Amino acid sequence: MSTNRQHVSNGTDSSNGIAPQITLYTNHGCPWAHRAHITLRALKIPYEQVIIPLDRPREPWYLKINPRGLVPSIRISNGILQDEIITESAIVSTFIADMFPNSTFWPATRESPTSALTRARMAFFADTWVGKVNTYMYQVMKAEEGEKEKLGAEIVEAVRKEIEPMLDGAGPFFGGSKSITLAEALTAPFVIRYQAFGETGLMPKSMLKGLDTLPNYSKWSKAVRAEDSVTYVFDGPATAKRMAEMIEKMKAEAK
Repeated sequence: MSTNRQHVSNGTDSSNGIAPQITLYTNHGCPWAHRAHITLRALKIPYEQVIIPLDRPREPWYLKINPRGLVPSIRISNGILQDEIITESAIVSTFIADMFPNSTFWPATRESPTSALTRARMAFFADTWVGKVNTYMYQVMKAEEGEKEKLGAEIVEAVRKEIEPMLDGAGPFFGGSKSITLAEALTAPFVIRYQAFGETGLMPKSMLKGLDTLPNYSKWSKAVRAEDSVTYVFDGPATAKRMAEMIEKMKAEAK
């Protein structure tokens, strides 16, 4: 088994009077795993992390934890739960948020008469991003220049049509919140990568300019990209470099 295990305190060693033991199996280059990092940091939950290399076949010990071989996965014990395994990024993040409810990040269902509605709107926002915007990401990066510009414009249009209206009243975070919510935890890994990839040419700079013309999205995305819970494990240049290498490999294999 890998010994690349590190403790991340997130400024505390307990949460809501409970001292959970959480191990996060992750890779800092993976946007899906990034969701779990954001959630844990925003809720100040300490954890151990084990880095799973994604550029080679998964080791047998990890496939016993997650037979799909994907990240993130978590193992959690808290005195009631014992070594329970949770997989898939949105499920992992929502599970953590449900275990440690926070009225602004992800309110408990019965916390107030509007909590269920707030949760539904956050979930719909994240689902819309993945289904209507994120589908373009790899297409754009693999495309040649003319097609890249065209697809970049389609991303801007998708954000204008689908995301911009839902950010009306962002304050600066989703739903008027002054602090980050689960809606950001599930979308920020892609927002910050779009910016990094646009700045390095993996995605068109015209796309970034187009996104900047959307007042709600521009204000919101700047706040998201400045948020500590989003940036603390993210290295933009290194992530862009690895992604460029992966795209080149994919193109070569397709020939």
